[in-house]
Amino acid sequence: MLRANPHLIEINARLWLKDLRKKYGMADMTLSIVPEDEWLGLKHLGIDMVWLVGVWLTSPESERIARETPGLLEEIKKISPEFTNSAIGASPYAVFTYQLNPELGFEWELKALKEKLNSLGMKLIVDFVSNHTSKDNPYLDQAPECFIRGGEEDFKAHPGWFFTREISGVRNYIAYGRDPNFPAWTDTAQLNYFNPATRKKMLSVLMRLAEMSDGVRCDMVMLTLNDIHETTWGSLLGKAGFKKPEREFWDDAIKSVKEKHPEFIFLGEVYWGLEWRVQQMDFDYTYDKVTYDRLRFLGPQEVKGHLRAEKLYQKRSVRFIDNHDEQPSLTVFGREKAFAAGVIISTIKGLRLYNENQLDGIRFRVPLQLKDMYNRVPDMAVRKFYEKLLKITDHPAFHGGEWNLLEVNPCSPQNDTNRNILAWSWVQRRTMKIVVVNYSALESCGIVNVSVKAQGENAAIFEEISDRFFSFKAEETASGLKLQQMPPYSSYIFDVEF
Repeated sequence: MLRANPHLIEINARLWLKDLRKKYGMADMTLSIVPEDEWLGLKHLGIDMVWLVGVWLTSPESERIARETPGLLEEIKKISPEFTNSAIGASPYAVFTYQLNPELGFEWELKALKEKLNSLGMKLIVDFVSNHTSKDNPYLDQAPECFIRGGEEDFKAHPGWFFTREISGVRNYIAYGRDPNFPAWTDTAQLNYFNPATRKKMLSVLMRLAEMSDGVRCDMVMLTLNDIHETTWGSLLGKAGFKKPEREFWDDAIKSVKEKHPEFIFLGEVYWGLEWRVQQMDFDYTYDKVTYDRLRFLGPQEVKGHLRAEKLYQKRSVRFIDNHDEQPSLTVFGREKAFAAGVIISTIKGLRLYNENQLDGIRFRVPLQLKDMYNRVPDMAVRKFYEKLLKITDHPAFHGGEWNLLEVNPCSPQNDTNRNILAWSWVQRRTMKIVVVNYSALESCGIVNVSVKAQGENAAIFEEISDRFFSFKAEETASGLKLQQMPPYSSYIFDVEF
């Protein structure tokens, strides 16, 4: 059983395994023979789920296109000037087939890894790319009707939307996978979710993945919703005789999978304010880009406003400040602000997502097409910060306790810096955790509206990040914790036993 507010780590499978081969001097290491100490290290940090990115068989065409993509070589040369085009591989999100990449091991090893992680109390998450396949996917020849196609006039009107492919001696104009707000992904082919045959095929893929993993991270879920699909592709679908289905693909797919695998986890990458709608389709978790954007671009009051959302919605939200799509938080937030944001996403309700590079303090984004290792030197201060934070938040109170957003009152009528301070509590049995974050570049003062009973004239409350006791007068703790001169972007996690 997965605990509430679980911790998930995102790992680039190809680079991670190459790094382990070098570390252990085992050139033939595959997934099933990764030393148990590596998994125990994650377990010791309080990791509940391991998301391995890029485990599926890669597309030769995607690799060719990546090597010709302007700017990609320059981007990886910033990581190492010695890199050449040979270091560039296929995108993991242009899936050729849902078979384990032979670079990682034999097909049976993925299920063996799932069983290994389960024995250690962890779960295995893999990718499911619902919107599209690679443009050289074998299914294009077998069932072209499952892809969105246009005519010659459509191709002439929008040449950037289609590629041509000879199928049974007939030229077909296949649509690239596309987010309507951005240029097409030219290494992909767009699936047609108005065709029942497509839905049947993708459900069969999900059923197979449910046999070899504990859950799927579903890429760009909103693109497959009926309304979005119609808005993006409606003119082509209508001309081809397809009508919008009455039900969403996900309503039926998730129900079918969970009837056979009740604990299988669906984690959806979704944006555009559609998170709650997708949760209503029985997704267990959905991306929470709103918190990320408010932490990065706005301030504490905007963050607080989002945390007033319905608690069930929050419980099923994926909190993050780093993932493979974003620039490293250390770089774009700055070190102190990134640490404060890290405390916030680690102590509010929801699934807490960490990127392996985030924990090691890597300051550059690593393109997923990079397939060669680089000189990866962890920042030990960042590593120690996250090790401590993850161990603190591994406490049962942060998972089985009751969460409450706390008000922070001003220290005096003339001082409004209390608006910079965010606070909440977790209560479980005889334990209370009080989290206080000054999410601003100003020294701030506030009185956290929480009652702490004290014995005697003074109360000494242990703060877990700094490993020190804070002293308060007993008469003050009954009406709130007065925190004066909180340094910019400082964080406290108080441990109260009663």
